[in-house]
Amino acid sequence: VIQALVKSFPGTVFSVDTWRAGLAKKAVNEGAGIVNDITGGFGDAKMIETIGQLNVPYIAMHSRGNSLTMTTLTQYETLPGDIIKWFVEQIKIYHAAGIKNLIIDPGIGFAKTAEQNFELIRKLDEFSILEKPLLIGISRKNFISKSLNVQTADALNGTTALHMACLMNGAKILRVHDVKEAVETVELYWKMKQK
Repeated sequence: VIQALVKSFPGTVFSVDTWRAGLAKKAVNEGAGIVNDITGGFGDAKMIETIGQLNVPYIAMHSRGNSLTMTTLTQYETLPGDIIKWFVEQIKIYHAAGIKNLIIDPGIGFAKTAEQNFELIRKLDEFSILEKPLLIGISRKNFISKSLNVQTADALNGTTALHMACLMNGAKILRVHDVKEAVETVELYWKMKQK
């Protein structure tokens, strides 16, 4: 499938979403250009070394636990301070493994409460201290639909509003479901930024 996509859409960079080193290697060998790992390298002990060898951009996300335990692991001393400290240590490991092109994702919705998600969005500019591009993935997440008391299918308006907030607070990349609406949000953001 990856080979067919790369052939059909030359010039497009495809990202594979996996925490498995073997799968990441196979996908990159087939033409994927980015690896997105929701465990930041903790899901597979070989992942960080593998990415260093593959020499592709790596999206490392902050999380705790797994899908069954993460809702119980939401205790932080400070936000986003604790997550920034985690990334500082991880970035040393990533660089030592030869990962040159690193993108960070604070993991909104992963081991964070709704209130913590909103706090992170308000304070995204603090991640600039890491000097890495910041990716945000909030599209249609539960904390949006629950906050608005709507179904996930009806969370596009809330997603769009928060996408603008994320861009204004320092996000460089949006991971989205609704491409047209996200592109329009980005276009308006850049028009607003023009002097």
